[in-house]
Amino acid sequence: MSTLVPVQDLNFEQALQELEKIVKHLESGDIPLEDSISAYERGVALKKHCEAKLKEAQLKIEKITTDENGRPVSTTEIQAELATLD
Repeated sequence: MSTLVPVQDLNFEQALQELEKIVKHLESGDIPLEDSISAYERGVALKKHCEAKLKEAQLKIEKITTDENGRPVSTTEIQAELATLD
């Protein structure tokens, strides 16, 4: 693998794409044990990052305020809730 971007700097799509590549690479069985362990550790971090991003999106969706016609008008402050995910 080339120079790795810190997991926290990846958006959901980038993290998921990298995780999928790691899974395929590990399933191939064509990498040495030490590299497999490193890839697995990176994969675990990517999985956790993706789960946190999904939870963040879910919270945002749940907090959308709508008007009487059902149109979104604003989102409420969720920073405190997001901080609990860390």
